[in-house]
Order: sequence, then C-alpha cells, then structure tokens
Amino acid sequence: MKTVSQLPPLIPVILAGGSGQRLWPLSRTEHPKPFLALPQGGTLFGKTVARAAALPDVQSLLTVVSKDLLPIARALVEKTLADVGAHAVHAAFLTEPCGRNTAPAIAAAALWARQQYGDDAVLLVLPADHLIEDQTAFAAAVQRARQLAAQDQLVTFGITPTRVETGFGHIESGDALPTENAAPPAFRIARFIEKPSATEATQLIAAQRIFWNAGMFCLKTATVAAAFQRLAPEVWNATASAWKKTSSPDHHLFSLPESFAAAPDIAFDRAIMEKTEDGVVVCGTFDWNDIGSWTAWTDLVAEDRDGNRLHGDAIAYASRNTRIYAESRLVATVGVDDLIVAETADAVLVAHRDRVQEVRAITAQLATRGDVRCSTPNTVFLPWGRYTVLRESAGVKVKEIEVAPGAALSLQRHRFRSEHWVVTQGTARVTCGGTSFLMQRNESTFIPTGVKHRLENTGETPLVIIEVQCGSYLGEDDIERFDDVYGRMKKTETE
Repeated sequence: MKTVSQLPPLIPVILAGGSGQRLWPLSRTEHPKPFLALPQGGTLFGKTVARAAALPDVQSLLTVVSKDLLPIARALVEKTLADVGAHAVHAAFLTEPCGRNTAPAIAAAALWARQQYGDDAVLLVLPADHLIEDQTAFAAAVQRARQLAAQDQLVTFGITPTRVETGFGHIESGDALPTENAAPPAFRIARFIEKPSATEATQLIAAQRIFWNAGMFCLKTATVAAAFQRLAPEVWNATASAWKKTSSPDHHLFSLPESFAAAPDIAFDRAIMEKTEDGVVVCGTFDWNDIGSWTAWTDLVAEDRDGNRLHGDAIAYASRNTRIYAESRLVATVGVDDLIVAETADAVLVAHRDRVQEVRAITAQLATRGDVRCSTPNTVFLPWGRYTVLRESAGVKVKEIEVAPGAALSLQRHRFRSEHWVVTQGTARVTCGGTSFLMQRNESTFIPTGVKHRLENTGETPLVIIEVQCGSYLGEDDIERFDDVYGRMKKTETE
C-alpha cells in the first residue's frame, strides 16, 4: 500500500451549487443551505473547507460555485483557511454561469485539474452541504479512496445506514476488495438505488450489503476524463467546448462562459457511476448528515422531554414531536403533534413531518408565479456585510444595512431611485458626488437619483444604517458600478 507521499496530488473539489429547496424558507437560491448559519455555529460550507484543508498533503483546493455566489464563497474560504492555519493551501474558484448538476461540474473540475496539475492528480469531490465531525475516520476513508483512485478506480463513499431513510439514494455493494491493516473496507458496486420506498429500504438494510450514497467521489483526472469520453461524451464535449472559452483573470479564478449551459443537466452518479464497471464504494465509518430536510436541520437542536426541538423564540405547549425554527418572532404551538414549523421574516412553512421531502413543491409554485421569495431571502449576505428588507410598498423600500469593519460598498449610482441614509450604529464614510464626509449615530444624508455614491466603514465595529429608497423602480439590479473592491463591475442583483 502506498503512503501519502508516494501518491499523486490530492485536490479537494467543493461543489457549492445546490439550492437546498427542501429547506425553504430558510434556504433560497441566492443564499442557499451551504452558507446558512448552523444552530451550533459556523456554516456547512466553512466546515467542508476546514475538513478538506486538514487532510494530509493538500496543497490546492478548488471551489465550484455559481458566479453570483462567488463573493461570499471566496470570503468564507479565505476566512476558514486563515482560521485553521492552512495559509499554504492555494484556493482556486471555478464559476458556473448556471447550474448544470454534478456531472458537468465534475467534468469542468477535471479539465481544470488536468491543465493545472496533469493527468495523475486525484480529485476528492465534496458537496458543500454535508456535516461530518469525525475528522480521523473521514481522513482514513479518504486515504483508502485515494489509493484506489490512483489505481484507476472510480470511487464513491457509502455510509452504513442507521435508520430506514427514503430521502437518500442507496448503494448495494458487491465483492469485497482486499484490505490491508485497518483500512476501511471497500467493495465493487453492484447497483445504485434511487430513494427507495420505506418497505424496500427496510429490506435493503436487512440484507446488510447496503450503504447510503454520500455523493462524494475520489477520481484520478485521467480516469474520470476517459470515463466521460466513453460513457457520457455529450457531457464531456459540451463542457470541454466551454472550457476552451473559460476566462481566467488570475491563477485563482476561472469563469466558465455562458455556453456552459449547453451541457446536459445530469448527476455524476447517473452519467458515469451507474454505467461504469470500475465503480468502487469505500465504507465511511464517520458520522454523516447531508442536512437535506427540515427534519435533518432540526436534528441539530436538542430535544425536550416531549420530543420537540425548538430553535429561536418558540413555545410548544401540549405538543409532541414538533419542530419549530423561529427566526424573527415568537412562534407558538398548542396541542399539535408531528409538525414542522419554520418561520422567517417574510414566510412561514407548516408541514407534517412525514411530508418534509415535498417542500420543494412550494418553491416551484412560487417560481411559476414569479415570486422572488423562492430565490431571494429577506436578509441578503454579501462580501461587505448584509442587508435586511424591513418594509416594501409601492415606490418605497426600507432596509437595514450592516457593513463589516473595514468593508465598503461599490462606488455606484441608480437610475430610478433616491436614497435616504440614517446611521444607527458606528461611523460611516460617505461619498456623494464630489464630496466625502463622515456620519455618526443619529446623523443622516440624502443620495439623489443618478449621483455616484459609496458607503464605507473605516471603523473597528459594525456600521449599521437605515436606508429608505424612493423611486419608480426599486429592483436590486438598478445598480451601475464604477469601482468595487470585490470585482463586481457589472450590473448585478446585489448591492
């Protein structure tokens, strides 16, 4: 068995493209599940970065993310690597103009790795929304998978089921592979089962040759490229064509062009793993949770004596097995059982615990009627801080804006709205037209329509202002930028 130093380079690839629709209204397209604050602190994305960076011999890390989420992803990667002391890890980013599922994303990552590190580099593909706490067991499984990938196997990870679960895909294992020392066991893959019924899942567990499909992969660049060309040429050809036009302003950022949309929308499991004869599953003995539903999210909260799990300002009176997430106000239940109640500032979800997998149907209905609440949260997090919409009506929008210490919004102007700013905390440096001045708490200013302006926090504490917008159009895309420290020079849908 080869040691770490004898193996090809290991490059973690973090896929941060999911929208987490089953966690609506908390998770939205513009601020999805991986970037949400967890009940115990941190984010799934940040924890994934830290877990990957802690593996032996990791020198580079690639994040595949939508172009709209790049600023927040980049800020989190940089902060996390600094927090864990992984200053030597090179962080690169591959942005997608649109989501095309995991097969095109992995194909693009393989093309990037081939260009940067050659055909022998091994990719460790990690979804950004998994929670794994046992770093030792995780690292052992990765080491086993890395050795198999170096031998041209296409490796995925399986989790031993702890319950009957219909929301996960399953993997049935075949013949066991030789194992040395105390390495985690590995098996040939017999077949994939996509989200079985409760009866089928029970039978599969009883057979004791079944794993939950963790959706993580370990793949040598040359091996996965050959598999794409043989088993899914339409995915490979469309992605390779887009890769030839990929822009790269520096050695950190690689932006796929709009033509990437021509790649088929298909998962890597279906495109490659279900077809290949070289598929191997490594048994992951580590804890694993994909936080894929409100049941999984509220599992992170302590349970009371009646089986309720309450987060935020919540009361469950004469209620059993009920889970409440309260974000902005008091939520109370009386005499109910087996409910999920999730409240945010602009929406409330009430669902039976047995139907939580169907929450995405709500987002589909909202999208059909053009309601932005399917995609845009009431509080939007950005590289410089966040804003919360407090009130919106015809011609008027009121926001609370918080700017982090040392951060600044872009130098910008608006065609259709004016803005009134009142400082409620901290000190603001304001640029308006040709003048620049400081504002303290309880001071205000007016930004006329069409005038260039900028808001900065040069202090050491957060700056908070109330912004009142007035105008004929108050959409977030009414922004023309002239200078931006975060590289967002085109019109976008954020401040």
